Amino acid sequence: MEPAAGNIRVDSTRLSSVGAALHLLKTFSAEEPELGITELAGRMKLAKSTVHRLTSTLVAEGFLEKNVVNDRYRLGLSLFALGTLVRRRMDISSEALPYLHELRDGTHETVHLAVLERTDIMYLFNLESQQAIGMRSYLGLRKPAFCTAEGRAILAFGAPALLTSVIQQGAPSSLPLTSVQAKTLYKVLEEVRQQGFAIDDEESDTGMRGLAAPVWDASGTVIAAVGLAGPVQRLSKKTLRSFVPQVAVAAQAISARLGYRPA
Repeated sequence: MEPAAGNIRVDSTRLSSVGAALHLLKTFSAEEPELGITELAGRMKLAKSTVHRLTSTLVAEGFLEKNVVNDRYRLGLSLFALGTLVRRRMDISSEALPYLHELRDGTHETVHLAVLERTDIMYLFNLESQQAIGMRSYLGLRKPAFCTAEGRAILAFGAPALLTSVIQQGAPSSLPLTSVQAKTLYKVLEEVRQQGFAIDDEESDTGMRGLAAPVWDASGTVIAAVGLAGPVQRLSKKTLRSFVPQVAVAAQAISARLGYRPA
């Protein structure tokens, strides 16, 4: 009897159609870029009807393509798009690090590299200040994009749909200093677009100020932001703004390394 599609045995520890679909995708290789239903069923030790249902779902989502000439399947462009996102982050990480070190050493403040993850930012790098009092944030930490300098730098130059998502999600109650009324946020982001950098004045962390500038890729898309942050007792508003040129230069240098050329 054929196992139900929702209860497919992929290995001794996983029982799921999702696991089976991922296992199916991993069956393809450079040596075998195209496989038929019979071959896939044999490799996966599943009934052909089950494999057919899996391939139909994956084709509909763009993860597989069907070669109409020979009725065999190959990996689809949706996987390429996802892989491009991963490669983009790898490129940012490898190209940005020298400039982040230079910025940290030149300002003696904590320096970040952050990307947008849905409506949050996520830190890819955090180079901590060597000063006695500083800002601590860790790799993979997420914060709401609308209240951080890095998030605002990305949102201000990103697609309108990103801002719509942030506004629809609203604000956590733990951030009372930040107004998320659409009109207010639009005004803040318009200022960011005009001046080319964003500022966070105790809006993401009490007692901390920060600023950030956008990082662009070769296609002219904003994909990250370089940020600098420190305690308010050391970073007055005037002092913070004095670091704008250095943050902007770091962001521009990383963008250039990624192939960005201003119009």
